[in-house]
Formats: sequence, structure tokens, C-alpha cells
Amino acid sequence: MKTLFISMIALLLSITNQAQNTNKKTEVKTTTTTVKDSEGVKKIVKTEETKEVQKIKLEQEKTNTLNIPTKPSQVDVTTKTQITVDGVTKYVDVDRSAYYTYNGQKYQVAVDNSGYTMTLPDVEEKTILRRTSNNNYIFKNKNKLSVGYFDTEGNLVVETYDEKTDTVVLEKYIVVKP
Repeated sequence: MKTLFISMIALLLSITNQAQNTNKKTEVKTTTTTVKDSEGVKKIVKTEETKEVQKIKLEQEKTNTLNIPTKPSQVDVTTKTQITVDGVTKYVDVDRSAYYTYNGQKYQVAVDNSGYTMTLPDVEEKTILRRTSNNNYIFKNKNKLSVGYFDTEGNLVVETYDEKTDTVVLEKYIVVKP
């Protein structure tokens, strides 16, 4: 009876392990810098790990075909930065502070204590961006509450539900490269 029970658990665990429908890509970049000053030599090691996860979505199955084509889906990008200075390690989030353009206007995204703020240069009203547990951001300003994320190019994509048309409206804020 015990052997049967253990065999059933092993079978169930192997089935759930095979049901992962995602494309995953991980890239690790390590930079080592040695700084020599009046206090001595300091070794700084910066390790940046970037993970891209894309859920695989299938199109409608066609009759008399063996293969089902996939359709494009959102890529979730997470980046972890680990900095070690003289044996002391710190973890740092990626700073998305930059200028972004949307509809011909230039917006500034800046870090604050709880996430980010987004402002127009001439307007005092601020939009806040707060990180959620699944690497998305709550996008809140005076008029709307939306969900946003940063795509693989670093652009800010904001998705807003429109009750009148029962659709999701995408706004893409393009990052201004220096």
C-alpha cells in the first residue's frame, strides 16, 4: 500500500512538471571593477540577471492539420541586480527612471519611496506607479486607474479597461534613448 501511494505521488508530480506552457530565457551579465584609492583596493562585482517569460498561447485549431500555430503574447521581463562591494552584497531593482514620449508629449518617470512617479514638465499633477507582486505596475492618476508593465525594449505599456466599449485600450510610452 505504501509503495502504491508513493508511486501515485511520483506520477502526479511528474505530470504537473510537464505542463509548463512557457518560453523562458535567462541572461546573466557580470561586471567586475577594481577601484584603488587612499583607503586601499575595493573590488566591486555587479551581477545582473534578466529573465524573460512568455506564456504560450495557441490559435484556433484548424481541421485536418497536425500543428496548431501559436499567437503572440506578452513577455514578462524581470531583472535582478546584485552588487557586492568588499564581500557585502546588496540587491537592487532596475531603475526605470527616464523620459518617455506619448502622443507628442514628453513625460518624466522618476523613482520615489514607493515606486515611480510620472509627470509632464509643465504640470504639477503626478501619476503614480506602484509595483505589484507579478512585476506589473498600478498606474494611477486623477482620471484613471490602469495596469502597466515595461516591455523588452524598456517602453512603458499601460492597459486601461474602457467600460463603454468593453475593450482594453493600450497606451505605449516610448523610452527616449540618450
